[in-house]
Amino acid sequence: MAEEIVNRVAKSPLVTIYLEDYFPTNPRMEIDIKNWLFEGIILKEKDFRAYLEEHNWEQYQDAFVSIFCSEDAIIPTWAYMLVATKVTPFAKKVMKGNKQDLENAIFQEIINNLDYSTFEGKPVIIKGCASKPIPENVYVHLIEKLQPVAKSIMFGEACSTVPLYKKKK
Repeated sequence: MAEEIVNRVAKSPLVTIYLEDYFPTNPRMEIDIKNWLFEGIILKEKDFRAYLEEHNWEQYQDAFVSIFCSEDAIIPTWAYMLVATKVTPFAKKVMKGNKQDLENAIFQEIINNLDYSTFEGKPVIIKGCASKPIPENVYVHLIEKLQPVAKSIMFGEACSTVPLYKKKK
């Protein structure tokens, strides 16, 4: 009689976190202020405000939006704030920075809002291979949140993990 194969991973208390499961599908969009500068480098308030009034803000509906300036121009803080007042009624999230800053901010919010009680006293695996672009900074932020509650933290796949942390007894 053949011995039954037991899936020990499935029966273990291991909890696996797949960060890509939390990946929001909302579009990511950028607003480059340089397009509204005189000769690409000078902000003229009257012209800038006119450009903002003419711009189609509805295109940012439910999008994650970053506001930046790709030119080496001096942009006053109020200019970014003014753009934010126009796009905020439409966008899901608005921030100043580049695409990478935006992805970090999106995931930072997700990590901050997770319910960590489900990981209390359990061994946790953070899955490493993702088909979606998860910023590396997010993994570090996740450790910061998990370490106080998890029994242990590993990275990778259940069959080959890298141990990262084990709570002292």
